[in-house]
Amino acid sequence: QVQLVESGGGSVQAGGSLRLSCRVSRYIYSRWSRRCMGWFRQTPGKEREEVAVIDSDDRSRYADSMKGRFTISQDNAKNTLYLQMNSLKPEDTAMYYCAAGWGTIATVDFSYWGQGTQVTVSS
Repeated sequence: QVQLVESGGGSVQAGGSLRLSCRVSRYIYSRWSRRCMGWFRQTPGKEREEVAVIDSDDRSRYADSMKGRFTISQDNAKNTLYLQMNSLKPEDTAMYYCAAGWGTIATVDFSYWGQGTQVTVSS
């Protein structure tokens, strides 16, 4: 069974930092030779948006508004995906989800999702 469990969300003031973690089923990291992991976020009434994606070779992609502030990384030995968020802004407030999918960054279809962790940034 594929499971993704996020943690690390919380409340922070603008300009602060948070690091999100996503513990992933070992199956994904041990058996999926061509995988992508991603972070997404969603606020009520808005569509879910991609935050950052990383592939099996540690190639990454970021949404324009996150470039330079957020860093996606993964620890294969710990089956864990991370999102370091710096210089947080109130508009970063959202539920953050991690996801896993088979394929390259260009072709990935994210099939598995976590339950989400809330990030709230106050001004």
